[in-house]
Amino acid sequence: MALCLKQVFNKDKTFRPRKKFEPGTQRFELYKKAQASLKSGLDLKMVVQLPPGESINDWIAVHVVDFFNRINLIYGTMSEYCTEKSCPIMSGGLKYEYRWQDDSKYKKPTKLSAPQYMCMLMDWIEMLINNEDIFPTRIGVPFPKQFQQVCTKILTRLFRVFVHVYIHHFDSIINMGAEAHVNTCYKHFYYFIREFSLIDHRELEPLVRMPQ
Repeated sequence: MALCLKQVFNKDKTFRPRKKFEPGTQRFELYKKAQASLKSGLDLKMVVQLPPGESINDWIAVHVVDFFNRINLIYGTMSEYCTEKSCPIMSGGLKYEYRWQDDSKYKKPTKLSAPQYMCMLMDWIEMLINNEDIFPTRIGVPFPKQFQQVCTKILTRLFRVFVHVYIHHFDSIINMGAEAHVNTCYKHFYYFIREFSLIDHRELEPLVRMPQ
């Protein structure tokens, strides 16, 4: 799937620079293992399962970074269709509206356009995964106690990108010939977050029928 995504989407339009794993590290080896499983054609429900003897936090960290890269690539390529004019509100249809909140500029949930929301989201995730106190890369440095809680928040917000893209820009996905690849990426994401109960089931309601 990784190769297919690069063939379908324009890698020069990545919304944010790709986060890479350091060769020679345990996380890099886990990433290679995960990619090999994806390319082998195994059932995605099997691919997301924690390999025997591996750390669950390392496994989650690898996937959070990989999903950030993939979703970043998908949205970056189709961002020309998601504008202030076409998407003045970050939403998933008429029923769901997503407001932005962080610990600095937006301390209360704030209504933003979809492009603004995406910019804030990708900057926020990039800041977190580059923070050694949250995503440690040095051998022997433990993950913080709130690590999975932080990952839940990241993945919940990344899920909202899928919601917006599917509901508001599905025609563009089809026109790019990218439907199968976006669907595969979404299913991989969905099975992963369900395998480790990383997103509240209520957040999944906008796309509840999608995995089928």
